[in-house]
Amino acid sequence: MPALETTFVPAGGDRAMAYRLSLANTSGEALAGFRLCFSGPGQIAPTAKAEGGTIGRIFSTFVELLPPQGFILAPGATWTVTLHDLGWAFQHWTDGARGAYLVLADGSTLALATAATKFAGRNTPPKRGAEPFPVPAAPPAPIAVIPWPNAVSVSSLAGAPAGLALITEGREAEAAAEAFARLTDDLFAVEGIVRPEEEGGRPVHLHCREGFGAEAYEIAFAPASVAVSASTRTGLLYGLVTLGQIWRGAHHFPSAYGFPREGTIGDAPAMAWRGLLLDTARQFYASAEIRKLLSVLAWNKVNRFHWHLSDDEAWRIEIDAYPALAAIGAWRGHGLAIPPLLGTGPERSGGYYSKAAVRDIVAHAAGFGIEIVPEIDVPGHSHALQQAIPELRDPQEKGGYQSVQGFPDNCLNPAREKTYEVLEAIFREVIDLFPFRTIHIGADEVPLAAWSGSPEALERLRAIGGPAMAEAHARRLNAVSQSHLAEDIEGSGAAALQAIFLKRIQTFLAAEGCVTGGWQEAAHGNAFDRETTYLCGWRDGEVSATLAGEGYRIVVTPGQAYYLDMAMSPDWAEPGASWAGSSTPEATYAFDPVAGWSASQKERLLGVQACIWSEAMKERAVFDRLVFPRLSAVAETGWTLPGRKSWSRFKAAAGLMPVLYGSSGH
Repeated sequence: MPALETTFVPAGGDRAMAYRLSLANTSGEALAGFRLCFSGPGQIAPTAKAEGGTIGRIFSTFVELLPPQGFILAPGATWTVTLHDLGWAFQHWTDGARGAYLVLADGSTLALATAATKFAGRNTPPKRGAEPFPVPAAPPAPIAVIPWPNAVSVSSLAGAPAGLALITEGREAEAAAEAFARLTDDLFAVEGIVRPEEEGGRPVHLHCREGFGAEAYEIAFAPASVAVSASTRTGLLYGLVTLGQIWRGAHHFPSAYGFPREGTIGDAPAMAWRGLLLDTARQFYASAEIRKLLSVLAWNKVNRFHWHLSDDEAWRIEIDAYPALAAIGAWRGHGLAIPPLLGTGPERSGGYYSKAAVRDIVAHAAGFGIEIVPEIDVPGHSHALQQAIPELRDPQEKGGYQSVQGFPDNCLNPAREKTYEVLEAIFREVIDLFPFRTIHIGADEVPLAAWSGSPEALERLRAIGGPAMAEAHARRLNAVSQSHLAEDIEGSGAAALQAIFLKRIQTFLAAEGCVTGGWQEAAHGNAFDRETTYLCGWRDGEVSATLAGEGYRIVVTPGQAYYLDMAMSPDWAEPGASWAGSSTPEATYAFDPVAGWSASQKERLLGVQACIWSEAMKERAVFDRLVFPRLSAVAETGWTLPGRKSWSRFKAAAGLMPVLYGSSGH
């Protein structure tokens, strides 16, 4: 099989940065009339130039390279192409090509072995797998719990019992016990945490009684038994999770941690919203992976799963009214409506979640006290949706504009009635699947020039903003931004058009009894009713404070600290993205989501949320490295009172927390 090696060459002296690709023909036959196609998280600017070949096509992260006319790559020979004027400097090994293939002269394809991109002059191997966090011989706390409880009063410790025998009275206690048994079986099946008394299980009595908050609990330890009390099944489950964590610490590290003989733990969350977003559009995760991730969230007492189901790169949920969404929008590959992107190969790849799978996942989450928030990202980030339903476009629209991710004309048109007809049908089916009745509609990263070539949109803009605004917006046509950050559209024609779109969608969802979520850009145009919506502040902590001051309910999720796709350090060997910088687990843990907030702003705080954007996570070992233990760090910020937090105590126990794929770092 031919192989592709790639190297990023940084700028230095009089040398400009470059990206070098070397195709080695390790087969026994000469190659002629071929094209080299590759993709990865890193975009190549449309203005890039090639040395040693020519650029055939650039589409978002997909790049096609052509050898010189008449070129023949003999067996054992290497063809090298160097790309200049990239537009931005690669920062990490995952920025480069993660998948590549040849299109041969007869139109067939040949997948290439693709090595991790190297940094010229360095030979540090790329890092994969979760960073080890060894348990110290003398940890700062006598028991292992993450997130740390509000009140711990333990008078004496002993070794861990063989396991925990759950004794229940009443339906809520039985449901909590069943959920905990499923949870421990999902995460630690062979450990036998739950076991009957005849197998050595210590009796754990579950009491459902009034007087606790919705997720609060109390644990009372005695030498021969334990009692867990709460007012809800979720509270009882969280008490059992704490008990299970204590047991695992004492069981696996008996010289470091103990199991209480006597004492109490009283606990309740600091914040109501403790969330995690998973982007399943950029990379697809099977239902089994989602279920296991939900179990990991439950072990961290995370109670919101923000499920990013659509984006430019793919559509991931079955919709009966529009079967083309799954048939076309869920798949990428050579010759398909959506080309290979972000390291996927020429083969048809991807997938979507059937309604049956969604219902199963929703029920699985509910058993662990987790509510699911689906996101259908509109009006931007809609390339896949438009590929499946092309009649959403203004037939007279002339292009174009480009999103920050390199997708042309990717926004649903606010001036077309067909837009609302389709979206209302989609949202009705989505609402039916998610009983939490909180629907996130994105509203982020609409380009400044969006709809500047649409006569329908310009006519609507003229009606709402006047001729001057419409004419100014029309002049933005074909103005392609070179920025690698989302453009600020405040006060523009794009913002005015987006506002009428958001107002209509939010009004529709409110009439359906739903809360509408959006990213911070949804505040443009003041279209949202603040009492039936919430916003996610992602740029930085300050923007969340500002929006809270304007009366919006806020979930704090800044890229600098809570975007788990950001690399853990600036080192090339680390995987991940870099546009928001880097964040070590300690920095993520230390981040204060409400630093500088006033008392009135804090009243609008819902909570915190980590985000897993999946561009760089084709390899699941990269997922493990980026997500753990930073997920637990955000979870503890959401649960534990600030004065009770301790990095040294957290770090000592972090290695006991589950890792989704179980890959260890090196």
